[in-house]
Amino acid sequence: MYLRLQDLVKIFPARQGSSEVAAVDHVSLDIEQGELITLLGPSGCGKTTTLRMIAGFEFPTQGSILLDGRPINMLPPHKREMSMVFQSYAIFPHLNVYENVSYGLNVTHVAKDEARKRVDEVLELVQLTGLGTRAPNQLSGGQQQRVALARALVMHPKVLLMDEPLSNLDAKLRETMRTEIRRIQKSINITSVYVTHDQIEAMTLSDRIVVMNRGVIEQVGPPDELYSHPASRFVADFIGRANFLDGVVMESGDGVLVVDVFGSPVRVSPPALRLTAGSPVTLVVRPEAVRVTPQDGQFQGVVKRVTYLGNAVDYEVMLGGQPVVAQDTNPQRGVIIPEGETAGVSILEDCVHVLPA
Repeated sequence: MYLRLQDLVKIFPARQGSSEVAAVDHVSLDIEQGELITLLGPSGCGKTTTLRMIAGFEFPTQGSILLDGRPINMLPPHKREMSMVFQSYAIFPHLNVYENVSYGLNVTHVAKDEARKRVDEVLELVQLTGLGTRAPNQLSGGQQQRVALARALVMHPKVLLMDEPLSNLDAKLRETMRTEIRRIQKSINITSVYVTHDQIEAMTLSDRIVVMNRGVIEQVGPPDELYSHPASRFVADFIGRANFLDGVVMESGDGVLVVDVFGSPVRVSPPALRLTAGSPVTLVVRPEAVRVTPQDGQFQGVVKRVTYLGNAVDYEVMLGGQPVVAQDTNPQRGVIIPEGETAGVSILEDCVHVLPA
């Protein structure tokens, strides 16, 4: 394994009568060479602390970090063969683009010809060719972000670390830049660890996503696996949107699970765990797996809210006293059901994921 985190713990000491805080609590993770891993979770979940321990800005209270089989726990940041792109870009305002990108090479005394060659190559990679003499205040936000990325890559690091590098950009530019980061990462096949709280960003960029909560890892897997088969209610709620419908198992066997939901049977694929009749369960149902029609459906509900989004219509329908969100993405839909109307509601049963209650 190229980069390995073994049983990492980071405890911050008590201050002014407060108790100690375990920011990272026994985290273990293996990262392959050339893989882009995203640490995803809400504020305070431990993702940035984990990244800072990998970078060497924080030292673990317990556990070890290995890079290409070599322990690096006690090495200072500049000896770890890693580069980091910060949220604030940290570009020197008094240096032009070329000087910013070449700064690390000058500090490490790389020969001038070699430095110029590497800077030219990386500026071409991040599509900043011809802008070497520009001052930072003459650049757009996206261009400044590319300068920060180029400065990290020019050092030829073994691992590229990124701490929410797109959070200062507007939505449209953020979408463009995450595509660019993925293109660059794949083109040079560099091992990368990316931190974000934006689940769309994580889904777009990652080979695998590490969902963290309160200092521990909830689930690790490819984006489609986490979306379709979340290991917990927290993961299901954090990755995308989800309805959680409580039910009771009516029948289990022959590759089918029948669950009583709102007094009606719903047939779904059974989870890996064994469930027997009478077991309480929670069905995870994504909004796009709920169909709302003017005709009768599996259930009858009342439309409480309608939101027109252009490419889709969001409905909030009351079923059995519970609000259920549906998304109609059918461009051929004939009518939008108005608020206050009774509607038929059906669930695409093969899209339902089952969790123990």
